[in-house]
Amino acid sequence: MAAEYQDPDWRVVDYQAYCLDKDIIDPSTGRPLHIRGPRPDHLEKGNYFVCLGAAQTFGRFCQRPFPSILADRLNMPVLNISHGGAGPAFFQTNERLLSYLNDACFVVVQVMSGRSESNSRFESDGVGFYRRRRDGQQMGCDQAFAELLRTASKLDVKAVVEETRQSWISSYRTLISSISTRKVLLWFSTRSPQYVESYASLSGLFGPFPQLVNRMMVDDVRRDCDRYVECVSKKGLPQPLLDRFTGEPVTITDPWTPQPWSKNWYYPSPRMHDDAADALEATCRDLLEARRPLCNGLYVNAGRR
Repeated sequence: MAAEYQDPDWRVVDYQAYCLDKDIIDPSTGRPLHIRGPRPDHLEKGNYFVCLGAAQTFGRFCQRPFPSILADRLNMPVLNISHGGAGPAFFQTNERLLSYLNDACFVVVQVMSGRSESNSRFESDGVGFYRRRRDGQQMGCDQAFAELLRTASKLDVKAVVEETRQSWISSYRTLISSISTRKVLLWFSTRSPQYVESYASLSGLFGPFPQLVNRMMVDDVRRDCDRYVECVSKKGLPQPLLDRFTGEPVTITDPWTPQPWSKNWYYPSPRMHDDAADALEATCRDLLEARRPLCNGLYVNAGRR
């Protein structure tokens, strides 16, 4: 999604998108995955870290997202491997990608949306778009669940939501179990994990990002990670969008949002990214200090703490 965001957002941010590895394919496009830069000068096994997630990790409309802030504070290269609309299933299909994750000192795994998971009604490629199983029609996840709320009984909707949540948990278990290095699960949102869903509207059902995800789901997944960090913040929202060349207000249009963006009301603001870096820093330093030096100058992780 780095390349897709770059064109509409060019006057606000240069994401410095690059192809990490031509053999890592974006399952939503069938093309090599481009990730957010800057590209590290070099990568040495055990001496870089990875932040894995969706647009919140990517840092749309943000000059310095939390992975870049952490890289500066830790004096260590980072790979910001993220994709707008991604769920856990998006990252679990490529062995070459897993090699980059497993060679890292640690991986920060964002708690991503539940609306990117498949269920008995809709099939997903790991991002927020569906194929309706009964006829193959393509549709966005909002359209799919809005249609479900409009046409199905509350009991049926609840069943599909439960299927989607169980699929999300299963996808996270698969992803996390495939990462052999240290794992930090990051909750980064304007809300806490606990929310009470409503079946009266789409927004009431989804809740704010990460949509459909509740405390039970997070507690289930965090057991398989070494650390868990929670960052809840609304600082700097809404964020005025300014032309980086002139400093003047600018309006952004893209293919995914019905209304143009004059302010960012959805993605984490720069101040929220500062909060996420603050929340993560001590944990990441602990993981770095836990490494045990070997005589050949490489590092291995010490025992789980």
